[in-house]
Amino acid sequence: MCGIVGYIGKRNSQEILLDGLKKLEYRGYDSAGVAVYTADGLQIKKAKGRIANLESKLGETPLNGSVGIGHTRWATHGKPSDVNSHPHTDNSLKFSVVHNGIIENYITLKEELIAKGHVFVSETDTEVISHLIASLYEGDILKAVQKAVKHMTGAFALGVLTEFEPDRLVAVRQASPLIIGIGEGENFIGSDIPAILEYTRNVFILNDGEMALLTRDAVELMTLEGNFISREMFHVDWDIVTAEKAGFDHFMLKEIYDQPKAYRDTMGSRISPDGKSVTLNELTITPEAIRNISRVHIVACGTAFHAGMVGKYVIEKMARIPVETDVASEYRYRSPIITKDTLVIVVSQSGETADTLAALREAKRCGAHVLAITNVVGSSVAREANDIITTWAGPEIAVASTKAYTSQLIGFYLLGLHLAQTLGTQTPEEIAEVIAAMKELPEQVSEILEQAEALKVVAEEMAKHDNLFFIGRGLDYAVALEGSLKLKEISYIHSEAYAAGELKHGTLALIEDDIPVIALATQHELLEKTVSNIKEVKARGANVLGIAVEGETELQKSVDSTFIIPKTLDVLTPALSVIPLQLLSYYASLARGNDVDKPRNLAKSVTVE
Repeated sequence: MCGIVGYIGKRNSQEILLDGLKKLEYRGYDSAGVAVYTADGLQIKKAKGRIANLESKLGETPLNGSVGIGHTRWATHGKPSDVNSHPHTDNSLKFSVVHNGIIENYITLKEELIAKGHVFVSETDTEVISHLIASLYEGDILKAVQKAVKHMTGAFALGVLTEFEPDRLVAVRQASPLIIGIGEGENFIGSDIPAILEYTRNVFILNDGEMALLTRDAVELMTLEGNFISREMFHVDWDIVTAEKAGFDHFMLKEIYDQPKAYRDTMGSRISPDGKSVTLNELTITPEAIRNISRVHIVACGTAFHAGMVGKYVIEKMARIPVETDVASEYRYRSPIITKDTLVIVVSQSGETADTLAALREAKRCGAHVLAITNVVGSSVAREANDIITTWAGPEIAVASTKAYTSQLIGFYLLGLHLAQTLGTQTPEEIAEVIAAMKELPEQVSEILEQAEALKVVAEEMAKHDNLFFIGRGLDYAVALEGSLKLKEISYIHSEAYAAGELKHGTLALIEDDIPVIALATQHELLEKTVSNIKEVKARGANVLGIAVEGETELQKSVDSTFIIPKTLDVLTPALSVIPLQLLSYYASLARGNDVDKPRNLAKSVTVE
């Protein structure tokens, strides 16, 4: 997830672009750049790191002009660097593009363009767009862009500027957000409303498959095929802080609602067009090396460790390889048995978690192949691992992780299928069945989010208690641990998660009248035993909320209330059952008057041991 901004008018565009990028920095902050049409033609300045680095460069050598585009990057293709920063150009340096999204067929397009003599300088998918537009240009930038998008598959919001037509700015939206700001003698583009809110409150919100042609005095909306669109202008009455959260009260809530998109983006081009296989082309580990794996170690901290617990189940079930899970802070100190046939998977949202990084280095020292699942391209973990599966969740601002966790689950599902394909441990039909169910997850998450108000009522009642328990079996136990952690993190309610079958081994002593218990019961094979455990806590006075799969009626007879998630394969239920737990935690914290996004004593990235 990146941020783009554009301006055409009479003012100094550099200042407006920089201001807009600062408002969008929460969307990406590993590099930034601008392209401005000046008296010397199209000029570009880019810098790795925060926007302040770009601002410093522009302070030394300003770009003076009244038309420009800008970008703040969250890297997906290519490490953070000046060269990989946007805007990108063609070889003539006459066409410039900023892009938010992923071009899934960029490798094919790149090969075709190279065959025609185009020379590429970056590792990004975006550079393909600028070369493609240049190759199709015949004197009309609008028509060239319309031709180009017909060749592109994936998600893209674009801002396009050419030196040949500096009085025109083109914007495109396909599965990535983009808005158009309307001013007096000036117009704007932005990934989000905050980028332009200081300058105008009148906007057009583009829908997928739409584009806009901007001049100083007019905006024309049209489909990608060029059919003109008439649309009512939207007037923004939010304040700046609310706008940065896209209208949500907190970043955490916004990020919970980001999850359908995060699922789609993380699956992206990694699923074959026919839906029958997974293609993890980014991995360098060979089929022979996969066949030689004798064991897998999954190492992580906190929420990422809980994702690893799901990953253990997924890999063992799909690939039939024995898996151990370890808390990263303990891993090195137990002298783990690591050989060259060990695959070590490290999981970290930020890619900078100190304990996880130390575990990675120990594993490499012992000769293991290390695969990282992380949300940050160019992070220390990403740079030092032998292989990386990037989770395209976009920046996560709230301290309590939500979309990063669920994107890690998607990463593990993809990896499990990849290993199974290589090893032949699942039939093609079984693999296709899992993929088909995975493709339904984004819409199923949206269905759960539509029931948020019902969860708010439950959470407000929960918030009156000082103690709470989660129980579950199998994958439900792994999700129970994450739900309990989330509740503790932001509501400060004392919460514990137990494997439901362990209740008789002492923990039933903690159950008393009216204590809330959240019971996850989504695993069909374990349902009868879970119901028996629920009856045990009910007999001792607990008030039980059951989380069950659509169509399940037996559980509802044994609990006080039920929340139903859409039906999916048992192995995929963690990607759905955790969503109501995230919402319960959020609303419980809110009911207690806490700072949801910045809970006490915690930080987003733990970079010290």
